Amino acid sequence: MDGVVRAAWEARGSLVDRGVRVGFLRGAADLLEESSASLVEVADAETALGGVRLRGELARTCYQLRAFAEVVEEGSFLGVIIDHPDAGAVPPVPDLRRFKVPLGVVAVYAASNFPFAFSVAGGDTASALAAGCPVVVKAHPDHPGLSERVAGVLRRAAVRWGLPEGVVGLVHGFEAGVALVAHPLVAGAGFTGSVRGGRALFDAAAGRPVPIPFHGELGSLNPVVVTEGAAAERAEEIGAGLGGSMTLGVGQFCVKPGLVLVPASGEGDRLVEALAGVVAQAPVGVLLDGRMRDSFVAGVAQRAALVDVECPVEPGGEGERGVRAGFMTVPADRLTGPGAHDVLLEECFGPVTVVARYRQEAQVDAVLARVPGNLTATVHLSTAESRGEGRGGEWLGRLTPLAGRVLVNGWPTGVAVAPAQHHGGPYPATTSTSTSVGATAIERWLRPVAYQSTPQALLPPELRDDNPLGLPRRVNGRPQR
Repeated sequence: MDGVVRAAWEARGSLVDRGVRVGFLRGAADLLEESSASLVEVADAETALGGVRLRGELARTCYQLRAFAEVVEEGSFLGVIIDHPDAGAVPPVPDLRRFKVPLGVVAVYAASNFPFAFSVAGGDTASALAAGCPVVVKAHPDHPGLSERVAGVLRRAAVRWGLPEGVVGLVHGFEAGVALVAHPLVAGAGFTGSVRGGRALFDAAAGRPVPIPFHGELGSLNPVVVTEGAAAERAEEIGAGLGGSMTLGVGQFCVKPGLVLVPASGEGDRLVEALAGVVAQAPVGVLLDGRMRDSFVAGVAQRAALVDVECPVEPGGEGERGVRAGFMTVPADRLTGPGAHDVLLEECFGPVTVVARYRQEAQVDAVLARVPGNLTATVHLSTAESRGEGRGGEWLGRLTPLAGRVLVNGWPTGVAVAPAQHHGGPYPATTSTSTSVGATAIERWLRPVAYQSTPQALLPPELRDDNPLGLPRRVNGRPQR
């Protein structure tokens, strides 16, 4: 591990040239596509996610690499700001020039459930390399062979662009992962995984003699609220959509809807019946590893045994390796007050969701007040409520404090790679306010520096008056292209 980190640290200067970074990122995407058949074969053997899903995820990974190449090429991510001297200001303003520089070596902790898009060549790696930071990835034990192969592809791309192989390092094992975040040459870390593991690494990053930023995605319940009006208009449609979303990928998506508040009325009954019809037809699936399967089987059994919890479609284990999708219903007031079923407000990884039935909107507010931070929060509104009539406009205000992405009349599974995307949220969804998806994910691996009263000849080219790199920037408060 120490040798890998030192090789990355020694390679940091090779990433200074933006043009080289652009070529490297695009070249890596090209090589991944050329190797797609063998990579998908290995990925399926290690994860059982299936060729269709994995080919789509690899395509997303290549798109991310190319998207960050465009970010680097355009240049706004550097945040160049120039203020010329102003002796008449109070206090006087000297010549100030500000831009962003890379942090240094970034540690990336790969996720289990996205062996391409959140792993060795995933968004954390792509954004860090785009920022000019070498990367050391701690491989996930659920796909070690794939991790080695993808790292090899990235290194070949690096060599083609005149970069040392050390710009992308790979380590395996629990001990290496723990030691990595403590290494004095590591300047930042990105993590996707469990609350327990992520919190331990977050505390270690903060407890170093020189603390470093730790951007962790830990866990999310992703609550959904269905209003009475929405259920009256399209109960069957919502129920079917929920069934598809919660069973997608055998329920192993970080944005799976895990808690759904539904009216305790005839309309709500129709929604639950439609949900049951879809979930009952879901095929038996295989989770990513035996530990996850054991946790899922034990977790659903614990929840199903609680007072007033019913299972219209019972989730659980099937055979030696499989799992059955299912869902539970519970009166909403069982989630609040003395003796509340707190475990139902915790994420259960796998194909299960909890449907809480409410009789008054006050019960919805009481439940939401107890929900921890999330990646997403969703509300399904009626046509009139969607036009802002009634109390429809209030729902965004109620859900915004809970999540980083708020959806109306949709489902959270499926995270588009787009400049406006935000994949993060209040703790424990993430340990910071940043996103791990979209163009602004690059900001995690940069820090601002301001130069004051510095002669032109000594300034970095990004900050010189003649703008030799053609960067977009703000000069004396006005944007310039």
